[in-house]
Amino acid sequence: MPELPEVETVRRGLADRLSSFVIADVEVCRARAVASPDDPNQFCDALRGAGLGSWSRRGKYLLCNLLPDRGVWGVHLRMTGQFQWHEEPAEPCRHTRVRIWNHQEQELRFVDLRSFGEMWWVPPDHATDAVITGLKRLGPEPFSPDFSPGYLQHRFNGSARPIKTALLDQNLVAGVGNIYADESLFAAGIDPFTPSGQLALGRLETLHQCLVDVLNISIGAGGTTFSDFRDLEGVNGNYGGQAWVYRRHGEACRRCGSTVQRRKLAGRSTHWCSSCQS
Repeated sequence: MPELPEVETVRRGLADRLSSFVIADVEVCRARAVASPDDPNQFCDALRGAGLGSWSRRGKYLLCNLLPDRGVWGVHLRMTGQFQWHEEPAEPCRHTRVRIWNHQEQELRFVDLRSFGEMWWVPPDHATDAVITGLKRLGPEPFSPDFSPGYLQHRFNGSARPIKTALLDQNLVAGVGNIYADESLFAAGIDPFTPSGQLALGRLETLHQCLVDVLNISIGAGGTTFSDFRDLEGVNGNYGGQAWVYRRHGEACRRCGSTVQRRKLAGRSTHWCSSCQS
C-alpha cells in the first residue's frame, strides 16, 4: 500500500501537471471506485466543468479543491491505485476505474488492479471529514508540531503494545505504514517488538527524528516501489534500493553484516537486525 512518501509524490505530480486543468468530461468505469455520492452519475456531474485547484495530503488521502467553489475531490489510493497521465487518446486497460478529460482531450486516468481505491465528492456546503469520515480518525502528521517526542511519551504511557504495531496505528500518526515503520526503527536502533511504554524519552526523541528523516529521504527519492507504485508519469520510486531492512530478510545487514530477520507482527511482515536493534 502506498504510504506517506508515495502519496506525497503523487500529490506533487498532480499539482504540477494539473495546475490549469478544467474537467470536460468524467467516466466512472467501476461504480465501487466512488464512495460518495452513492450514485456515480452524481459524482460525474459534480466534477464536470470544475477546475482543479490546490492539492493537499492528509495521511494517505489526497484532497483537491474544485474551482470555482465546487467542493472537494478526495482520493485514497489504497493498495494498488495509481493515476496515469495520457497526452493522447489511448485505449483503457481492464483495470481502469475512472477517466477524466480536459477540453484538449488529455486524460487523467485512475487505474486500480485490486479495486480498493476510493473517491469522494464533498459538496461545498459540507465539512470534508463529514463525507470522508476516515479523516476524523487520523493522528497528527509526522512533520507537524503536534507530533513530538512528548506526544509519543504521553500516548505510550503504560502501553504494552509493540512499538512497530503502534507506529502502524493511523490514530497515532498519519501516513506511516509497514515500510517506514521498519526503516525508522532500524535507524533508531529499536527492536520492533519492544513494548512502546518501555521506551524512555531519550529513545523516543531518537525515534521521532529518525522517522522524520526516513520519510524526508523517501519523499526525495520519489517513494518506494516494490510492486505496484508508480508516479503520475509512470516512474518507479527509488527508495527501495536504499532500504536498510525492509524486504531484505536473509540478506546481510548493511551496517553490521548480521542476517536481517523477518517475523509476522499483528499480521504484517516485520524486518529488523537483531544486532543493531535492541
